[in-house]
Amino acid sequence: MRLTVRTNLAMRALMTCAVHAPDLVRKSDIARVCNGSEAHFGLIVNQLAQTGLICTVRGRRGGLKLALPADEIVVGHVFRLFESSVPFTECFAGGEDDCPIKSACRLRGALERALEAFYAELDKVTLADLVHGNSGLGSLLAFPVAEARSGPH
Repeated sequence: MRLTVRTNLAMRALMTCAVHAPDLVRKSDIARVCNGSEAHFGLIVNQLAQTGLICTVRGRRGGLKLALPADEIVVGHVFRLFESSVPFTECFAGGEDDCPIKSACRLRGALERALEAFYAELDKVTLADLVHGNSGLGSLLAFPVAEARSGPH
């Protein structure tokens, strides 16, 4: 199994926001410390904002921050948001597929159970579990803040 780049970058963005909470962070700062393009992070930030995980503030002193406390953001939920549109195999896509053994295949059931177990494990982990007390992550995601930015609390 391999995660999509979007899921990976979404988790990096959320972890960066959590490390810098309650301050606002700029998309450009996240892109720089998380090794991604600002344009790609823009798409991810938009989806995170639409799903209520982050809030954005426009303007010169704007940025983004977590919309919920880190201990209320469940990693399994985030993964489902970004991975659910990508079928694990062609027979998971729901439409027509070219698999010649589909009618007698038992692999699909095993894969479904494996995916359920994967998400069940991620459902036990919150964003807070990933960042709180993790000074190594804090130093890797650190960046200087030129001006203090704080948004609505």
